[in-house]
Amino acid sequence: MKIVFNRQEICNAVAPLMCAVSGKSTLTAVEGILFEAKEDNTCVLTTFDLEKGVRIVINAEVEEPGSYIINAQKFVQTIRVMEGETVTLSVNEKLGAEIVSANSSHKMNALAGADFPEIPKLTSQNGFVIKQSVLKEMLSKVMYAMGVNDQRPVLNGTHFRITGNTLYLVSCDSFKLAKCNVTTEIDAQGTSDFSFIIPCKTVNELYRMLSYEEDATVTVYTSRKNIIFDLDRMIFFSRLIDGDYIDYNRIIITTHRISICVDRAVLISALERAALVTEERIAGSVRSHVKLTVSGDYLKISATSTAGSTYEELYVEHEGDDLVIAFNNRYLIDSLRACSADRVKLSMTSPLSSINIEPVEQSEDKELFLLLPVRMKD
Repeated sequence: MKIVFNRQEICNAVAPLMCAVSGKSTLTAVEGILFEAKEDNTCVLTTFDLEKGVRIVINAEVEEPGSYIINAQKFVQTIRVMEGETVTLSVNEKLGAEIVSANSSHKMNALAGADFPEIPKLTSQNGFVIKQSVLKEMLSKVMYAMGVNDQRPVLNGTHFRITGNTLYLVSCDSFKLAKCNVTTEIDAQGTSDFSFIIPCKTVNELYRMLSYEEDATVTVYTSRKNIIFDLDRMIFFSRLIDGDYIDYNRIIITTHRISICVDRAVLISALERAALVTEERIAGSVRSHVKLTVSGDYLKISATSTAGSTYEELYVEHEGDDLVIAFNNRYLIDSLRACSADRVKLSMTSPLSSINIEPVEQSEDKELFLLLPVRMKD
């Protein structure tokens, strides 16, 4: 096999491939990039860590077609430090690979392409097309609430549900929940109803790949075990989480007795100042306890640690009784940042019941963020 790449193009192509390279596997092939050089002067690059994978097609000058696996880390490190405008990759029959650029050359070992693990089928009869900007905006609202290593596997990801032209996204762990929906143009194929759970790591990588460009779209294919995202010349695929998602509507309180309305940016700024105290590291742990006191038309924000203390008052629109409640400060900031509104409504009932955070003025596309309080020690 012998391929001549434009160095900048190959550098740009391998960047997204690295998210699906395994570094802790007994299977050497999943630590590499599968190069499939075609006679039509294209090269298919694939990485797959047995959970998720990326496939990219780029143009190249193929002098000898072939299929081989090159260690991903070594290949990326090598081409990044080379200085020529082109990079030539060649592999001989003895699995010796050589990378040449300008006056530099580097040799390493390769593996036969047949050693690469079998990847899922990258097409399906069931799928839909949606704007990348819409999907990326939706993910930005819920991905912070995904579980990480939760004992309930279905919580370690984001739940997608599509009905007609409405997309619903929900993420939840033991402390916080985020859900939102949007009605948009969804070009469905096969069926108009979908429901699946995408793993946490896949969601994080997908968010990085998606674009806010107005005309960019992504085609999503689903099967019983896998999901495929077709982004023009790049395909991102992943296993799905098997199981039924929790009945999240059952845990959302809709009859709160106390509410305050406040400017979201002002509240976030105050909490960020409180973070100078709440996020002090003590013996390897982080104290993130911030106390909110709702009294009359004021919200009092306070925190105390060995680093010192903080106190601040904000004017709010208040309905209901006064209340003292405490939260993990970082979780509260993340929940507020996920909300897209300028003014938010915080609905509460007691110091030990969950709080709802939502826009003061809800549109047809709704969003809701739930957060559990922490028990105050003082």
